[in-house]
Amino acid sequence: MVLTTAAHAERAEENLTTASRLFLALMKQDEGARSLLLALPEVFPWVRHLDGEEVREFTVELLDALSDAAELGAREAVHRAIVSWRATARINADPDQLRDALRPLGGVGLGPVEVHE
Repeated sequence: MVLTTAAHAERAEENLTTASRLFLALMKQDEGARSLLLALPEVFPWVRHLDGEEVREFTVELLDALSDAAELGAREAVHRAIVSWRATARINADPDQLRDALRPLGGVGLGPVEVHE
């Protein structure tokens, strides 16, 4: 638990909103998008294990998650995007894991699915 003042919390939200909007605006311009894509390996070194399309997908998902965190308070979305794409990079980096992940299931049933509401 963290105690903070309302003014401090509001400034933190405003900072996140500003950064999120700035990144989204950059993505709408070719040079801005290119700059963000070039900066990603510095922030997330593991993106070198993603192919070009995956890097673009990660970037879009990350920016959408940042927007959701800023505009909706959905902060878990950012963490979820980073963790899931890092896991993809980890699989891509290991030839054995990648081979297993790409192997067809071959009609193997996975059993019944339970839906929890």
